[in-house]
Amino acid sequence: MPTVPRCSATARATPDAGGERARNAAEAVARACADIGWAYRRLPPLDDVLAANLKGPAGYRHPRYAGRPGLATAEAFTRPRPLIEGAGAAGDPIAVLPAVFHALWHGLLTADLTTPLRDQTLLGPDWNVPGTTGVAW
Repeated sequence: MPTVPRCSATARATPDAGGERARNAAEAVARACADIGWAYRRLPPLDDVLAANLKGPAGYRHPRYAGRPGLATAEAFTRPRPLIEGAGAAGDPIAVLPAVFHALWHGLLTADLTTPLRDQTLLGPDWNVPGTTGVAW
């Protein structure tokens, strides 16, 4: 019998969401996962702000948004600075913002995602961005 890789499955829903039928289904999935060595758990929904902050940059995760070769997106954020300021330093903000969001999604840039992502949100090369709560990508 082939070895099953160690994995886990996670669903985002309140533990009691969906009523008895959903709870029964979750228990069945948890048992099936346990049978093959996986873990299964239901997590509470994300905070609305965090969910919105993840949804926006997620639209730019595809490699086509990485920007043209030589685009200095990362170099524009070698120190923490406002999103729009860094985008402007890298070029025309309209052309650069997709690459900035792509870099944010892929963890090349980080930001405090517990507050709404706006043009003045500080982005930096790592999650030690001054003024943040330490929540990063």
